[in-house]
Amino acid sequence: MKAEFLFDFGSPNAYLSHLVIPKIEQRTGVKFEYIPVLLGGVFKATNNVSPAVSLKGIKNKGEYQGIETQRFLKKHDISNYQRNPYFPVNTLQVMRGAIFAKQANIFQQYINEIYRHMWENPKKMDDPETFREALIESKLPADDIMNGINSAEVKGELIQNTNEAVERGVFGSPSFFVDDDLYFGKDKLVEVEEAIVSAN
Repeated sequence: MKAEFLFDFGSPNAYLSHLVIPKIEQRTGVKFEYIPVLLGGVFKATNNVSPAVSLKGIKNKGEYQGIETQRFLKKHDISNYQRNPYFPVNTLQVMRGAIFAKQANIFQQYINEIYRHMWENPKKMDDPETFREALIESKLPADDIMNGINSAEVKGELIQNTNEAVERGVFGSPSFFVDDDLYFGKDKLVEVEEAIVSAN
């Protein structure tokens, strides 16, 4: 069986899922495959919008989501999450960076560090100079990454990942697949783990 995590760094719920996934991997013995997708591209292809847009002007719903987030943080003992004051952030360059990092065999370090810069020590990661400085701080090959994100191959792979995700039914992030079954949202991680255990 196969477990996949389709993610975009711009989603706080994807970041929170990323923190919980290692515990699921430890309990089940199944490693998740991380697949970078461009959330803006997913939204455009599915006529979807971010919660920041969809919840605007709706009384109580946004506040309730805040309560749910605090419950999730408490349940999973997460203490290092901070809301990014620059949210929403255009994630095109950091997601292209993820594609390059995978090709360069620095994928896990890149993921951990970019999530840190987005949601633990929040920065305006759609600013090229801020992005570059964050890479240097994280001891990642900044020049290689900044050059790599402009390659046709990297751009094409991110587009392909995004299009394939939409074709498989994805409409937002975080999304998960257990084999061909789609699960959406961090609250579905319980069901994801149950499905993995059942499939094993």
